[in-house]
Amino acid sequence: MDSDRFAQLELLFRSGSIYDRKLALDELSQAPSDEVVPFLQGLTISNDFLCRRFAVMGLGNHLTEQSFQVLISLLEREKDDNVISEIANTLFEFGDRSLPFLQNLFERNQNWLTRQTILAILMECDRPDILLNIINLALLDPTQTVKETAIIALGILLKSKYESEALDLLTDLASAEFWRDRLRAATTLSISTNLRAKPLLAKLQKDENHYVVAAALEAGLPK
Repeated sequence: MDSDRFAQLELLFRSGSIYDRKLALDELSQAPSDEVVPFLQGLTISNDFLCRRFAVMGLGNHLTEQSFQVLISLLEREKDDNVISEIANTLFEFGDRSLPFLQNLFERNQNWLTRQTILAILMECDRPDILLNIINLALLDPTQTVKETAIIALGILLKSKYESEALDLLTDLASAEFWRDRLRAATTLSISTNLRAKPLLAKLQKDENHYVVAAALEAGLPK
């Protein structure tokens, strides 16, 4: 790709419509990585967060060592949570090597969007040990949506060697003060075949909150 075309694409990245930027991404995905990655790296210092976000998305189309290092460096300096979440998504394209960085990002970043993104990512990978660590942190999150996502994620652990640990957490959540925690616990317990789940659901079927009762009763219906 010649320099004139790169200049045209840069203009689209910096000031084009969302559609134009997506077209630019598609074109760059077909170009040689050794040309595209430095180009995208240059765009990651733009003042426009959308430009930076699309640049990060573009790096996901070129899974090279250089791309990986660019993303890692961005984690240290990026301030916009939308872009940080995109970095997390793109890092996951690199597989297991990205997991320590995602775990570290979750531990030090309190933003709900970033944490929701990382939880969703870890629910898709076969690393229940890391997921358990993240869930324990997420259950302490002040943002209710993050906490509820963590309760739902416990359902994955119910099908892993960490089933007992997941049931311990769900036992506590079945007695949580906030009714939405109890409701999510009932929903998650519904997928368990462990005998420990039955008395917990029975308790939730007599909950003071009718939404919790409904969820627990539905969980107890034959599948």
